[in-house]
Amino acid sequence: MSAPDYVIGPGDKLNVFVYRAPELSATDLPVRPDGRLSLPLIPDLNAAGRTPTQLANDIEKQLGSYVLEPNVTVMVQSFLGPPSRQIRLIGEAAQPMALPYREGMTVLDVMIEAKGLTRYAAGNRAEIIRRRPESGQADRIRVRLADLLREGDVTQDMPLQPGDTLVIPTAWF
Repeated sequence: MSAPDYVIGPGDKLNVFVYRAPELSATDLPVRPDGRLSLPLIPDLNAAGRTPTQLANDIEKQLGSYVLEPNVTVMVQSFLGPPSRQIRLIGEAAQPMALPYREGMTVLDVMIEAKGLTRYAAGNRAEIIRRRPESGQADRIRVRLADLLREGDVTQDMPLQPGDTLVIPTAWF
């Protein structure tokens, strides 16, 4: 089974290379919150929801009016992806964040990125909130993060799915 193509989302940073036209190329180009980006000669091009190859083809079509046979390459420099392909971590994590989903990602992967729990975390009461695409209804899956992180209980290392939110509540003293 092959992995799905990466889909560009707001917050991603792109490098756009136009062969033999460096003045039309751009590096470190942010995709705006509205999903668009701007290039020389091409203002407000919709980038979100497209793969890098699709975006490169769109840019080539737009530049065709100005450049003879443009050859464009789009490279994603930093990833965030569309919200439906992100994992969100909120609550008492050392660094709450949104991460782009990677195939095979688990709770432990996210907690390593977030640098663990705060000292106020009720890690064993954490939950994964997973929305069902067909109904939008949310399922809650309990995760014992403190057991996973402090005692090495790998049975608590659960696979994540795109769009999951990991919630870590505050402990009551």
